[in-house]
Amino acid sequence: MKKLLVYLCVISLIICTLPIRISAVSPVSQKRIVLTFDDGPHPKQTRQILDFLDKYQIKATFFVIGTNVRQYPDVLREVEKRGHEIGNHTNTHSHAARLDSNTLEQQILDCEREIFLQSGVSAKLFRPPEGALNDQMRAIIRNLGYTNVLWNLDTLDWAHTPPEQIAEYVISNAKNGDIILMHDYIGYNSPTLEALELFVPELLEQGFTFVTVGELLALK
Repeated sequence: MKKLLVYLCVISLIICTLPIRISAVSPVSQKRIVLTFDDGPHPKQTRQILDFLDKYQIKATFFVIGTNVRQYPDVLREVEKRGHEIGNHTNTHSHAARLDSNTLEQQILDCEREIFLQSGVSAKLFRPPEGALNDQMRAIIRNLGYTNVLWNLDTLDWAHTPPEQIAEYVISNAKNGDIILMHDYIGYNSPTLEALELFVPELLEQGFTFVTVGELLALK
């Protein structure tokens, strides 16, 4: 019995320290689904994804990093010009849960400023790096007027998961109102574009309509 109690305490501690991952919205009745891309903009990968989305007349949401916006402002402007939604992913992709409140707030505001300076967009959607959240972060995000956006389907494209495996996972698990997490800035051999080419036509065939995060929230 004593060993069991110790085991349960250890499990409880592990669970309490895990990042909290929740859906941005509850399920909807319509067959709507969202593509989101983190960590850009990237001069090559982002543009390839934009061209693919144009081919299928799909709009997505891009959660950008302030330093990348500063380095590739023309790519951010292209994201906005093509009608996609832009969100805040902090200025340097620091692990937000490890930052003190002042530093975290500055990370968000610095990214917000870069987005506005380069595109004129006042982004009010926020995604914390790695999805890490705690009560302090939630309060800061709320006080800055942001809506926190996580995901339901993590493709693990950043880990170079094979495109076929990503596609199989998304197609097998997609539900109404899901938010798919992908990345448009991966160091090398990104599987993202090839995976999109595999699963997007299939989801369209199943009757799904791709919308932005904002459009999904509006359904609520």
